[in-house]
Amino acid sequence: MSDKPAIKARENGPFVAKHIRRMKGPDGEDIEVKATMALCRCGQSGSKPFCDGSHEKAGFRSDGGEPAGKDKLLSYEGAEVAVTFNPRICAHAAECGRIAGHVFDPEQKPWIQPDKGTRAEVEEVVAACPSGALALKRADGGREHRMMERYDITVEKNGPYWVQNVTSPAGAQAEGMSPEKYVLCRCGLSGNKPYCDGTHRDEGWTAE
Repeated sequence: MSDKPAIKARENGPFVAKHIRRMKGPDGEDIEVKATMALCRCGQSGSKPFCDGSHEKAGFRSDGGEPAGKDKLLSYEGAEVAVTFNPRICAHAAECGRIAGHVFDPEQKPWIQPDKGTRAEVEEVVAACPSGALALKRADGGREHRMMERYDITVEKNGPYWVQNVTSPAGAQAEGMSPEKYVLCRCGLSGNKPYCDGTHRDEGWTAE
């Protein structure tokens, strides 16, 4: 039996995470992991991030809804480096603006301008992007997702699960999606379940 970290999604129920090595809580604390854990994805549990069965009372459904953001791979060219972006995958973690807001700025058009920063800054942002919505564009037209040292699962405060190097509960549901890093919905509101589509931000969802 494989002990590779993996997450499965129960129909109308929680995520079942197995063999997770490290998990980080929303306030930066280490969460004690067990061989098998049921993680809330309905947004209603009283013991978040763990499931307490509230999905049944809430009538949570693991399907339906319209995904936010177009499933379209956009390209932003620079003299030294080019970046691709798919709005469908973006979870609005805003790591790009935090690290290099002069390059990744929604108030400018186009919102990504690689030549306003260094190649190193752009590469750092791509690595930090938890959803994999951002990738480096290679000279041959292919894409490269960078990784950074991170917990298997990071619980974003009032946001989704950031997951890295864990087998996903579903296949790619958008063009250019990385199988190695992705974000899973935990508010129950995403139209792109099991993945996050940023609806938690639009709806002002909190984990309280």
